[in-house]
Amino acid sequence: MEIVKRQKMLIFLAFLLFLSGCAGQENEAGDAAETRFFGMDTDISITAYGKNAEEALTDAQSKVAELEKLWSVTDENSDIYAINHSRGRPVNVSEETKRILSFALDMAKQTGGALEPTIYPALTAWGFTTGENRIPDKSELEEILRDVGYGNVHLSGNEVTLPSGMELDLGAVGKGFVADELSNALKQAGVTSALLDLGGNIQLIGTKPDGTDWKIGLRDPFGESYIGVLSISDRAVVTSGNYERYFIGEDQKQYGHILDPATGYPAENGLVSVTVVAEEGKLCDALSTSLFVMGQEKAMDYWRENQNFDMILLTEKGEIYLTEGLADKFETEPDYGDVRVELIKETVDRKGE
Repeated sequence: MEIVKRQKMLIFLAFLLFLSGCAGQENEAGDAAETRFFGMDTDISITAYGKNAEEALTDAQSKVAELEKLWSVTDENSDIYAINHSRGRPVNVSEETKRILSFALDMAKQTGGALEPTIYPALTAWGFTTGENRIPDKSELEEILRDVGYGNVHLSGNEVTLPSGMELDLGAVGKGFVADELSNALKQAGVTSALLDLGGNIQLIGTKPDGTDWKIGLRDPFGESYIGVLSISDRAVVTSGNYERYFIGEDQKQYGHILDPATGYPAENGLVSVTVVAEEGKLCDALSTSLFVMGQEKAMDYWRENQNFDMILLTEKGEIYLTEGLADKFETEPDYGDVRVELIKETVDRKGE
C-alpha cells in the first residue's frame, strides 16, 4: 500500500497573517513573547503580549508536557495507559484526567456517539496509530466494535472503571482541552493578547494588540490557494477533515483517519471539512470531529438545537455553508468569488429542501 501522511491542508495561517499585521507596531501591551516547541505529537507555537508573557510561555511549555504525560496512550506511567491496562479494575486518576474524561463522555452523549473516546482499537486496526496502514476485514471491525461504546466507561469521582478489552483515547479533545488550560493560565499571568497554535488548533486571547480582529486564513483542501479568511477575536477555531491524515489502499481508494463509530470505517458523507468557532477550544475540538462524522444535514440540525458555537462546512462539491454568527466574519478569496456560500438558518422550510 502507498502510505500518505500529509499536514493539514486546511492550514491556519495565523502566524503569517499576525506577523504581517503587527510588524513594527507599537502598542500598550509591549513587545511580543514567542515560543515554539513540539508537544502532544504536534508543533506548538504561541505569541503573547502583556505582563509576564515570557515567564507565562515557559510555564505553558511545562504544562503541555505535564498533561501529555497524563494522557498518553503509550506512556506506561500515564493515567490513560493505566486505565487501558486495568483489566476492568477501578483506577484512580488525576483531577485533570477526571475533567477531560468527564467532558469527553458528556460530548459523546450529546453527539449521540459521533464522538467516541473508545474508538482507539479501530484506529489501530487501520494503522492510524502505528503508521502501518491497512484495510481491515469487515468481520475484524465488527469484532472490534463489540468493545467500543462510551456508555461502558464508568467515572465516579476520580475513579475510572473500563471493561476489559476496551481502550480509551482522548485525542479528539486533548489539544482543545490543553489550549483552554494554556489560555486561562496566560490570562491569569497578565497576558492580554495572544495567539496559540497547537498543530492547527487555534486559540485567541483578546484581539490583536492594535485592537483589530485576528485574521485566520482557511486553505482550500482541493488545491494550493485559500478559500477565505476569518476575522475573529477571543475565540477558538478548529478544523477537522479526512484529508488531514489518510492513506491510499491497494484498491486505490483514499481512507481517512476520522472513523464513523457506527461502522468502524472512515466517515464518508459528502463533507471535506468542518471548522468550528467557539469560546472553548475543547468544544471546538470535540465538535469538529463529531460534526464531520454526522454529515451536513445532521451537523446543521445539531447547530440549530444547540447554537453555542459557529461552524463552516465545506462539501465535496466545493460549497460553503456557514452559520449566521460568521456571516460578517468570513470573506471568500477573490478566486472563490463564484463559489456557492449558503447561510445556515435557525429554522428550515423542509418543503423547500
